[in-house]
Amino acid sequence: MENQYKEEFRAIFQEHVVRRGGDQLLEWLENTDFFTAPASTKFHCACEYGLVMHSLNVYKVLREKYFEEGDSEESFALCGLLHDICKAQFYKISTRNVKNDETGQWEKRPFYTVEDAFPYGHGEKSVYLIERFVRLKPAEAMAIRWHMGGFDDSVKGGSFAISTAFDRYPLAVKLHLADLEATYLMEHGTSEVRH
Repeated sequence: MENQYKEEFRAIFQEHVVRRGGDQLLEWLENTDFFTAPASTKFHCACEYGLVMHSLNVYKVLREKYFEEGDSEESFALCGLLHDICKAQFYKISTRNVKNDETGQWEKRPFYTVEDAFPYGHGEKSVYLIERFVRLKPAEAMAIRWHMGGFDDSVKGGSFAISTAFDRYPLAVKLHLADLEATYLMEHGTSEVRH
């Protein structure tokens, strides 16, 4: 299964991302856990390969539902595939004791924890990591920065900057909607972890 997701990701990325630094970014990703990591600790795609699965789903929704004449294939690939690059090297596997309902015995079960070595924010961190290799256009940076919408910590804290970003950059709205659809509709029930 890993090769399927990884190869699909690579094919889309290499077909559409022609910007300088793209090859180096892809090489960096391959030296992280991006292609094997979960997308969350317990919600959507909390499973092996979940992050790359989610990234592909977001790209597909973004491309199939929101691409219009004049939009950039490269921008859609960069934003859809890399919006959650901040989750590479982010999750760790730990174990905890859980009582087996059938046997009454305690068993060690794996679960995902967050170990954020670079706590820079969510969308902000993705933009930062991408721009170490590839220069983003303003619309791409805004889309990735604000893809969490109302779930973003600065929005929860009262920032209204997202409203201005969504008003000025339609790609930001499109990416947020694609992320919501992938997370809550396509990926419902994809976690190995019980809530």
